[in-house]
Amino acid sequence: MSPKAKKSFQISDLFRSQMMIPVIAILLLTIFNLIIGPSFFNIRLEENNLGNAVLSGNLITILDNGSELAILAIGMTLVTAASGGQDISVGATIAIAGSAILKILCGDNPHPETMQAPIILAFLVGILAAMACGAFNGILVAYFKIQPMVATLILFTAGRSIAAWINNNELPIIKDIEFSYFGGFIPGIAVPTPFLIAVVCVIVIFLVMKFTNLGLYTQSVGINENASKLIGLNPVTIKFMTFVILGVCVAVCGLIKVSRISSINYSVIAKDIEMDAILAVALGGNALSGGKFSMAASILGAYVIQYLTTTLYRMKVPADALPAYKAVVVILLVVLSAPTVREFFSKRSKKLKTTRRGVA
Repeated sequence: MSPKAKKSFQISDLFRSQMMIPVIAILLLTIFNLIIGPSFFNIRLEENNLGNAVLSGNLITILDNGSELAILAIGMTLVTAASGGQDISVGATIAIAGSAILKILCGDNPHPETMQAPIILAFLVGILAAMACGAFNGILVAYFKIQPMVATLILFTAGRSIAAWINNNELPIIKDIEFSYFGGFIPGIAVPTPFLIAVVCVIVIFLVMKFTNLGLYTQSVGINENASKLIGLNPVTIKFMTFVILGVCVAVCGLIKVSRISSINYSVIAKDIEMDAILAVALGGNALSGGKFSMAASILGAYVIQYLTTTLYRMKVPADALPAYKAVVVILLVVLSAPTVREFFSKRSKKLKTTRRGVA
């Protein structure tokens, strides 16, 4: 192969990459914010309310708040790839996991002076609660073959009531400052703890994908369930497993959420986060109908969504109006990923190449 042909192949391969969608989105948002005012990118070292030196600025806010969504996008990507559907109950399940964590830490007293149990124990209980919710959804989808959005509608509707029931409709408050470290800053570390947790989760999932066949099996089931049976895979088990893995991701997000305020608001916590998680998967160029996926693109897509949200807040867009702007992004993604549109651009690309060869 000639150097020219090799170069052409590399460029073509680059533009076919799923990473191009979130990367282009980042570039457009960056250019826009530079035009509005480069102060958007200022990073400062300031003291927080605990007297610790921490980094602050819009970019730090994106890393901080986007980390929860990045963690959630890991599980949502696997569920989407295997089942060809999405879990819309993750916000309510975060409320359940967070409420379970607070219940263990508070014990019988909703406002204890000190934590009544180790944080690790409370977190493990939160994981079990979220995994149980994931298993419930997984059984409905994998064993009873109910469409994922319909199956997860049950917990989407009842989840927050279950979360309130766990703590007898009371709002528990953790006064111990150590609990706030998971949703804020660890003393001596200037980077937000949620971002560090997200980094650990990303490393874990990539090690799992590298040294196991989880990614391959998930894609196989999503692409062709019947064909995957012929090569010895069990689609039911794999679909079930992805929902349980999503439950673990939800529990981590639940810990971060309740740690941020050392309490919980059952009706508001993680509100609409399921829509952002689905958007992150779509923004990563992954087909919402399942099959092949790019985990890295989904994670990057999560930070792009937070980038967009922070940019909109900078423009003083009301919080209630944010879903409308995100809806525009969803429409564009759906249109661009439609087979008709892709076929159109493919034909145009082939025609352009043929014209160039004729001219040469």
